[in-house]
Amino acid sequence: MTAHLSTPVLDLAYEQTGDPAGPPVVLLHGFPYDVRAYDEVAAHLPGARVIVPHLRGFGATRFRDEGTLRSGQQGALAQDLLDLLDGLRLEKAVVAGYDWGGRAVCIAAALWPERIGGLVTVDGYNVQNLAYAGEPAPPEWERTYWYQYYFHSERGRRGLERNREELCELLWRTWSPEWKQAAEAFPASAPSLHNPDFVDVVIHSYRHRYGLADGDPRYQDIEDKLAAEPPISVPTIVLESGADGIGGPSATEDREHFTGAYTHRLLPGIGHNVPQEAPAAFAEAVAALI
Repeated sequence: MTAHLSTPVLDLAYEQTGDPAGPPVVLLHGFPYDVRAYDEVAAHLPGARVIVPHLRGFGATRFRDEGTLRSGQQGALAQDLLDLLDGLRLEKAVVAGYDWGGRAVCIAAALWPERIGGLVTVDGYNVQNLAYAGEPAPPEWERTYWYQYYFHSERGRRGLERNREELCELLWRTWSPEWKQAAEAFPASAPSLHNPDFVDVVIHSYRHRYGLADGDPRYQDIEDKLAAEPPISVPTIVLESGADGIGGPSATEDREHFTGAYTHRLLPGIGHNVPQEAPAAFAEAVAALI
């Protein structure tokens, strides 16, 4: 069942399962996924209080003020997580995420370690260093980022608006090339992509990270702190996709950013949507930190 929480910016929707009196666990999805990514993970954690929020621009989450910038920047995602913890009066929680959600949980662990009991992050230190956004990556990686460059143009905005399901289902399949159930699983998450703020938030996210759009000033303090690439000191388990359709460095190259207890686990054959492709492995990592 979906519940709602008012934060300074959002009417934030979330789902809760498991034991209400159990240790709190917050699971954050990415783009272009939604809370359904964690259905099986949550089933493997019956003794925990499992909270899965709809990110801004997804599902039943809504902005409270029409005048608020529909920001998708990393600082906004992290602040939303902190606001969720505050609103639910959770002094500390284990957090886990991938893609956009992985970015939010990494930032929270780096900036507010006293609130994070443990971290599960897919593919390592997901904090963006915006100062290097203009530096080219190896061509083999760059070709997989086509959707990001597409979203930099108004043609791309219109394409996402008009063809959101076809485009996002394509991303599901190509980012998880060995997951044969991607197309079959997509329809359960597709309704979340019809949130009225989805396009604005997504476009802002992919333009802000390349310096093509200004951020929301309310998150500037967070962005300034992230420019120093703050370390993560909380106990961490890094899950690395062994068959990710998006190019990038190995998660092991981020090792120096983690100064606390650290475990790296490679998941052969698993693509970008780790919790939905490997729910038992994801849940096992979360359970190890509770």
